[in-house]
Amino acid sequence: MSFNLLNIGSSGIRANSELLQTTSKNISNLNTEGYVRERTEFTTMVGNEVGRGNTVRLLNEFALKQLNRDLSNKTYYDQFVAEASRVDTLFAEESSSLSTSLNSLFNNLQEALNQPASSVSRSLFFTSSQNLVDQMDRLSGIVLDQKNIVNEQLDIFSNEANNLIKKIGDLNTKIAGLVNPQAQQVNSTVYNERDLAIKKLAELVDIETLDGDNGEKLVFLGSGQSLVMKEGAFNLFSMDGDPDPNFKQLTLDVKGGKAVTLDVNPATLKGKVGGLLAFRDEILVPAQNQLGQMAISVADAFNQQNHLGLDLDGNFGGDLFQIPTAGAYAYKDNTGTASITATLEAGKGKEIPANDFLVEYISATQVSVTALDNRGNAVGSAQTFNIGTPPSTINSADLAAPSTDAFGLELNISAGGATGDKFLIKLNSEAASSLKLATTRGEHLALASPIRTSVSANNTSTATISAGVVTDTTAAGFTATPSLANGPLTVTKTAVANQYTISDGTNTATFVVSGNTKGMLAQAGAPFSNYGFDFDLEGAPATGDSFKLEFNTGGYDDNRNGSGFSKLQSTELVRQNVITTPNTDNLKTFNEAYAKIVTDVGVTTNQAKTNGAAFAALAEQSEAWYESMSGVNLDEEAANLLRFQQSYSAAAQVITVARAIFDSLLSAAR
Repeated sequence: MSFNLLNIGSSGIRANSELLQTTSKNISNLNTEGYVRERTEFTTMVGNEVGRGNTVRLLNEFALKQLNRDLSNKTYYDQFVAEASRVDTLFAEESSSLSTSLNSLFNNLQEALNQPASSVSRSLFFTSSQNLVDQMDRLSGIVLDQKNIVNEQLDIFSNEANNLIKKIGDLNTKIAGLVNPQAQQVNSTVYNERDLAIKKLAELVDIETLDGDNGEKLVFLGSGQSLVMKEGAFNLFSMDGDPDPNFKQLTLDVKGGKAVTLDVNPATLKGKVGGLLAFRDEILVPAQNQLGQMAISVADAFNQQNHLGLDLDGNFGGDLFQIPTAGAYAYKDNTGTASITATLEAGKGKEIPANDFLVEYISATQVSVTALDNRGNAVGSAQTFNIGTPPSTINSADLAAPSTDAFGLELNISAGGATGDKFLIKLNSEAASSLKLATTRGEHLALASPIRTSVSANNTSTATISAGVVTDTTAAGFTATPSLANGPLTVTKTAVANQYTISDGTNTATFVVSGNTKGMLAQAGAPFSNYGFDFDLEGAPATGDSFKLEFNTGGYDDNRNGSGFSKLQSTELVRQNVITTPNTDNLKTFNEAYAKIVTDVGVTTNQAKTNGAAFAALAEQSEAWYESMSGVNLDEEAANLLRFQQSYSAAAQVITVARAIFDSLLSAAR
């Protein structure tokens, strides 16, 4: 009997010693990252003794997977909001506002209109023009700096993800080697390390896990691509840019060393990497393109208006701004040797959308141009251009279908293109930081109109002639040396109803107006309708009344063309969308366009903050749920420690009793 008691007490001491060790291990690892609480369980008694204990990790796989998913969503929005908030604050600051610079430009323009002969007021206009250029450059620089930061962080995060993927693969190999056919217990530390590595990987990208053979964990991206496979094999991330080396794309190195681009939506990728990519695609790329589009539209509008007037030197106005030119990025798979540069076709500033463009060779003599969204996907239909025999310059005049959209682009294409070659044009992206003034001389501001009109003193009616509208100073009505091609132009009312004669000393015609006396030269027909200017008659001219239009020689104190500049502030000149319909208002003013940039950034940032708060709450709940099962609870462990200590003491007392009985038996035998 005493022998049985001794065995029972010994097994009880051993069992409670294991329980105390497990509890002590839990308490000691309270602050160990990734530690999973353990519990020692015993089988039913073997004979009169406690069976061998089995220590298990208290891990709920479903709770762990849910936690990893919620962590991926939380870190996605944390990263997005952290990056977006900086840009949102910078764009919202009054000192950074492009509207302030635009308003200053038009205010100084008004001063020049009030004093068209003043060189001081003209100089102030160019000072504010330079300030506008500098402000665009600063804002573009802010966005560019953020893009560089994104690239640096993407490199860091991809390297971190690669290290974790390697670690998971190595730990899988170690676990598979420790598990034997007899199901020998594996060191829980290895499992903890692997689960912690998977959790940290989930903070970088969205992942899913599956159980493999021999305790392995197979890891996949949420979109399905394999990261960690059987027997320790794994694929690694890399960052590559094709065709733009500064625009990093996430790739996955598969077996054989070949890198393939992951076709993954950043919103699906999740994690810190997904947050960075989404921030770049949803905020940085649109903001950069819209800033560049504004720079091009402003420059083209002012250039075109200046071309319609006379400057203070008596010459036709020239460019006030230099429209940027951007070199196209060639894709790595191109087989030809062609190169392409892109700029804006003069006068087409309101046709260019805030997009990048893909140029692809259809044949040796044709290319297609497609607008791309902020993630590089095609928007709308591709447009076909005839390129003839390169080198050549192509624009809207070279559209295979003339009525289609040329996006305002003008392309310079060299020889050597091969069918299938592709090029990426980022004209808008680079424009805001490349915009420059073409001149700084106040005299080059063409405020005067090149034509002036007058009423004959012998007229008997009160009819008047409008000031005239100039549409093209390179047309047939003007000479290169500023003057009218054929001298003063005279319009006289005949005795026939609605009939007029027109003469410029070289050409004479008689015509009948239809309905009203608007656009008289257009109604007179060729060659007068091609002169690049026109005028209206107001009132009811009497028979014999005549009206004259002549060159505005010496019109230095004239601001009639300058009034066209002032109208640019309220004219819708910035295109909004690639796809439009005839009844859609697809244009905005300069200030409206900038307000849209600020609003888009603010709205996107606030939406991300709202979503981020929701996913942070979910992650907190998942963390609490997971910790309630797998985390160490000091109160519970302290209670267990006391309980197991008392049980240990009781088992020891059994041995003491067995010893006393044995001693009694020995004494009786003497």
